[in-house]
Amino acid sequence: MKILITGCGMLGYDLRRVLENEELFCLDINEPTFQVPNFQICDITDFEKTYKTITKINPEIVIHTAAWTDVDGAEKNPVDAYRLNVIGTRNVALSCQRFDASMIYISSDYVFDGEKKEPYIEFDEANPLSVYGKSKYYGEIIVQQLVNKFFIVRSSWLYGVNGKNFVKTILNLTKEKKELKIVNDQMGCPTYTKDLAAAIKVLLSTGLYGIYHVTNSESCSWYDFAKQIIKLSGSSCKV
Repeated sequence: MKILITGCGMLGYDLRRVLENEELFCLDINEPTFQVPNFQICDITDFEKTYKTITKINPEIVIHTAAWTDVDGAEKNPVDAYRLNVIGTRNVALSCQRFDASMIYISSDYVFDGEKKEPYIEFDEANPLSVYGKSKYYGEIIVQQLVNKFFIVRSSWLYGVNGKNFVKTILNLTKEKKELKIVNDQMGCPTYTKDLAAAIKVLLSTGLYGIYHVTNSESCSWYDFAKQIIKLSGSSCKV
């Protein structure tokens, strides 16, 4: 299959490895820090450039991982967050329309308000509260309206080898501080991007389009997550 991956971050890195036997193309606004096959620089907020680039590649599948992922930063820069997560997604979706390409849109648990006392399922009503959550949800709506064949994959608390994430942040902080204070009232499912990439590969083989929640099993608080990271690292830093 000819597959295009937008974004060369954590998930893009692992998707490239999991799908290495496919005909891969990748695009990002910046040069990646690792070797990428058939790479092209492209700003997805530029419709003309995006449409021309994607339709020239003519992929069978587009996995759209490129996104504004800084949750706090989105509150300070809502226009930039919406431009990338909403307008950028629209541009990619419109490009998929031309050749009826399948689209995989990576969404987030932030599309929910967090009030439910048990795990969210795909049929629960979205109610995003933050700028980031709203931008990802609007992206979902756009994909559903513009693309015939789509997977919307909601995941949470991603961490991986390539890119910034909570695991790397904690490990770096243990080198600077003897004690860390981490919140214990927020629960989630930490998800390794290599596992998420493998799950996306399985989804692609099914042709069962729709909305999916894909995370690693079990859940914990940020506090529990930090304690386990420090324990495995062998650090004496207290939490």
